[in-house]
Amino acid sequence: MKNKYIIYTMLFAMTAITSCKKDSFLNRYPLSDISPQSFFKNETDLQLYCNQYYSQLPVQNFLRADDNSDDKAPQSINSFLAGTYTVPNSASGTAWDFSFIRTLNFFLANYSKANVSDSIKNIYVGETLFFRALDYWNKVKTFGDVPYIDKYITDTSKSALYGVRMQHKQVMDSVLKDLNFAVDHIPVSTADGRLNKYDALALKSRICLWEGTYREYWKTGDQDVFLQAALDAAEQIMNSGKFGIYSTGHPQTDYYNLFIQEELKDNPESIMCMRYLPVVLMNGIDRSLGEAGDGYSKDFVRSFLCTDGLPTDMSSLYKGDDSLDEEIINRDPRLKQQIATRGFDFLAGDTISLPRIGTTVTSTGYQCTKGRSSSLAAWNANASTYDFFIFRYAETLLIYAEAKAELANEGKATFTQDDLDKSINLLRDRVGMPHMTMTVPVDPWLAAKYPLVTGPLKNVILEIRRERRVELGSEGFRFDDLHRWHAGDLINNPETILGMKLLPSVRAEYPPTQVSGIVVDNNDYIRVYPSITARKWDDKMYLYPIPLQEITLNPNLKQNPGW
Repeated sequence: MKNKYIIYTMLFAMTAITSCKKDSFLNRYPLSDISPQSFFKNETDLQLYCNQYYSQLPVQNFLRADDNSDDKAPQSINSFLAGTYTVPNSASGTAWDFSFIRTLNFFLANYSKANVSDSIKNIYVGETLFFRALDYWNKVKTFGDVPYIDKYITDTSKSALYGVRMQHKQVMDSVLKDLNFAVDHIPVSTADGRLNKYDALALKSRICLWEGTYREYWKTGDQDVFLQAALDAAEQIMNSGKFGIYSTGHPQTDYYNLFIQEELKDNPESIMCMRYLPVVLMNGIDRSLGEAGDGYSKDFVRSFLCTDGLPTDMSSLYKGDDSLDEEIINRDPRLKQQIATRGFDFLAGDTISLPRIGTTVTSTGYQCTKGRSSSLAAWNANASTYDFFIFRYAETLLIYAEAKAELANEGKATFTQDDLDKSINLLRDRVGMPHMTMTVPVDPWLAAKYPLVTGPLKNVILEIRRERRVELGSEGFRFDDLHRWHAGDLINNPETILGMKLLPSVRAEYPPTQVSGIVVDNNDYIRVYPSITARKWDDKMYLYPIPLQEITLNPNLKQNPGW
């Protein structure tokens, strides 16, 4: 089977764990009281124990994804970016919580007792290390240096429980070792609902691209090891022949339709997905996206090319932005397939004629429609059954292009038109956009955003970043990207909190009561937050503060700078 409907199968596995009187180890042994002597006996025990990890998978969620970035401006300003975030007291619910690491390390301390072959044991060790790598990566992204615990702690002395923070690079070197083990030992073919080799490769490519480019743009060194690992992992997925870009030959609708499918398990773009079914497991994404008060920013919308492959500032096809109708003319079809424009069915029988500003639908006029259908039944029931991606093949292609271009920019690889054609241009083919070429001109707008990008492939790297932003919009990658590129100050750009242009002639088309409270700037762009003209980035915001209780308990911990 070429892709996985992970969560649906795992849901039933977990149901069996928590309800089966005879075989349920969670019923027989609370997690804190599992007896290694009586539990870790066979493969079933190993499998059942590992089932609990799967709730930690990074499932796609369009609702609030990227609210903490320059892509969106929700009605309620993100407290972190507004500078009003306060240091939490407890680690509970934060990435500093080490309880999941303890769960993983408990397995590693006891799995060897099972009466099965080493090859079977290593499958479940691989699953465990997959999740340990994921958890530590999240910790490093959030806090930087963190204590690294790779053994189950039974010693309750302070020296064992309260260690020092290990340097970011050392932790990530260990993360790479865990990922390599997972890739080497999790099989290509596994039971439905379990991780397979391609899932491990997808996580490895994602993490290694992040770390490799972090080391590149933060000047910490040794980036090539991670960039090459990201490239190799992505290339293995690509060379497998098991995945592809979803397309039915309808460039004006295929991208939108990709994210409102009842089943992704047979979709060529799905490496791993979260499965939803009526009654069994549902989500409220249709209703939530329709009432979220969310909206893409002017800056995000500006990033979409015109249909001649040129930026708006360089294309004769650009019609301006005096209205949303004008703004989408001759633009990359992915723009119209991510925002609600005239003719979009908000609900069956309820077609949009004007952007629904001044309501709980959108803050900017650029209403997010990615992952939202027009199903009236799903709206009324607040229950949708569209599957969500966990790992999408489009991301793999973007990772391949970026990692290889970065290596080539340093003279450590070659990057040619063939590389673009088997990565970026496959994404453009889906929506009928012109191919990117090696001679693409440098866009001054992008160059100003990313001054750290230099070298012979500057033009290519900048365009790959644009493609990533456009293709992965609202999928939760943007802040992590700004972090690794050392580009957090892009949050300062006033266009990140502006919406569509609301000229008096356009305002006159609305009921006065609907738009009377909307404030615009001197150029008639909607100001989502009337009390400020821009957010204020502080470099301390690359990292979150350590919870206060943890610093009190552990004298070896010092708070992150600026907090």
